[in-house]
Amino acid sequence: MTRIFTTLAVLNTLALLATAVVGTVSKLRGAATAVHDPTYLWHFNLGLFTAVGTLLVHCLIFTYFLGTGRWVKEVTLAYCLPDQPWHRETRELKRTAFPPALLAMLITIATVAAGAGAQLREWPWLVHASLAVITLLVNGWAFVIEYRSLQRNAVILDAVLRETDRIRAAHGLPSSAEALQQQG
Repeated sequence: MTRIFTTLAVLNTLALLATAVVGTVSKLRGAATAVHDPTYLWHFNLGLFTAVGTLLVHCLIFTYFLGTGRWVKEVTLAYCLPDQPWHRETRELKRTAFPPALLAMLITIATVAAGAGAQLREWPWLVHASLAVITLLVNGWAFVIEYRSLQRNAVILDAVLRETDRIRAAHGLPSSAEALQQQG
């Protein structure tokens, strides 16, 4: 998952930067709200797709930690493993990653809303531009925290698998990987 997340986070960061650059060019050209101007249209469409992509990346983190946390909990119960260290730590990783991910999503939504306000000339463009800078910074910060949490979570998942394989071997059962191959 760390490889997938890294790829998505890098692509999303590049899209956020491209959206900001095209928006700046649009503003400098005086086309910030000119619906007929191609620069503005590029900014609008790029911003829309980038915002959805940003939400997707952070929602993927939510889903991943919910799923793997549940898996560790179920395995802990099934194999009578102690709550500490693995299950408890997966809960802590989720609590560490969720607030930055949610903040990044909310600031991205606020930036889009401010862009709509600027386009309709209801809000000053500076609000949209300021939120765009904050969006870049908050998403970068969130990506770092999410990546670190994913790395630690991978270590936990490997440890849980090793422990269950040890228990299975002690009971004369095949490893989890061998059991999966036998089913397939």
